[in-house]
Amino acid sequence: MKNNIKLYSILFLAITLFASACKKDYGDLNNATIESLLNNASEAELNNLVSGTESGMRNALNFYIDDVSIIGRESYRFSNSEPRYTIDLLGANGSVLGGSNFYITSPWAARYQVVKNCNILIQAANNSSLISSAQKSGYIAFAQTIKAYQLLMNLNLTYTNGIRVNVGDPNNLSPFVSYDAGLTAITALLDSAKTNFSNASVSFPLAGFAGLSDVAGLTQFNRALAARVSVYQKNWQTALNDLNASFLSLSNSSVALANGAYHVFGTGSGDQLNPVFIPQNQTGEVRVAHPTYTGDIETGDDRINKVSLRNSPASQSNLSSNYDVWLYTNSTAPVGIIRNEELILIYAEANIQLSNLTEGLKGINLIRNGHGLPNYTGAVTQAALITEMLKQRRYSLAFEGHRWVDLRRYNLLNTLPIDRPGDQVWTLFPLPVTEQ
Repeated sequence: MKNNIKLYSILFLAITLFASACKKDYGDLNNATIESLLNNASEAELNNLVSGTESGMRNALNFYIDDVSIIGRESYRFSNSEPRYTIDLLGANGSVLGGSNFYITSPWAARYQVVKNCNILIQAANNSSLISSAQKSGYIAFAQTIKAYQLLMNLNLTYTNGIRVNVGDPNNLSPFVSYDAGLTAITALLDSAKTNFSNASVSFPLAGFAGLSDVAGLTQFNRALAARVSVYQKNWQTALNDLNASFLSLSNSSVALANGAYHVFGTGSGDQLNPVFIPQNQTGEVRVAHPTYTGDIETGDDRINKVSLRNSPASQSNLSSNYDVWLYTNSTAPVGIIRNEELILIYAEANIQLSNLTEGLKGINLIRNGHGLPNYTGAVTQAALITEMLKQRRYSLAFEGHRWVDLRRYNLLNTLPIDRPGDQVWTLFPLPVTEQ
């Protein structure tokens, strides 16, 4: 991994300075180091803030992915020390999701830590006389884009319980906004960043943005995220417009499908290992595929390789699976932020919703063919193609934090399997207790 993340993950921790997202605890701006950054930061200091921001985005990814994957019946998480993965998240024995529990407090706090870092970066860039106007726009646009992405992740969890958007002043936090208002605010942030990128230069290094680390690439990354938000908002033509300005490529080679932005990890001192990685055939801490992943997959689909047959089944709390999740195959495997494969699926979804069924089918077949499957042969109706599109999203984006959100968008959570009598499929997480 590049040294810029390795060296400055500590800086990120130093400037965020909080362990929970308590509404009275979004960081201390009176720290002397922060004060110096805000007064007249050098290019090197601003670059350090960028690197710390990129590093912080990796924190608590395991909790977010487990939250979405377990409730979305993509995977189980078995743990000898933590029963809430199989009890609370699946609603067993009359349990409910609690706002004081790690599965909401940890990802919530981690995302707002990055938002805090972005706010500091914006303020520091605005206050600096040591960089050009174009550089200033670049730092601000990057910070706005990442801030929007982090807010979206929290909004995905709390849904209609909402999020706080403006947390720059810890003594005067904005009220919570609704799901729709949150998406609108996130879109506005991304659009503002796009405008800033149009007048920007980029002088900071990035570790997980291969081919997307200059102004043009970061603008494409910004528009890719905007396309994701647009389909959440059901703004289908806007999604296509966003895709046209993104890094979308209607190519289904393995390299083309994987192209995108990633969280990257390393083994060096001060760096971080992939928190989602668990070795195969473990017996204590285990992440396994829901049995329907292999049960529903088509013969010949190479996405079967996202799971690995265990030497013996893993079981806990009357749940069992024969397959480990094996998308993250080592301790430094990257975790996708957004990939071209998702963009092709957004292309298919938006076109289907606009009744451009031929183009929608084109996107579906690109994905099918790219994974060893023949062209789709079912009915070419809007309803049938939506079903097929969601199926392809299920397997293309498996274990990356999408399925629960996708089925909720289409009011299909009631189609998820109930593995034990009395289990529940939750629609949203409660706000952390410190926010209530």
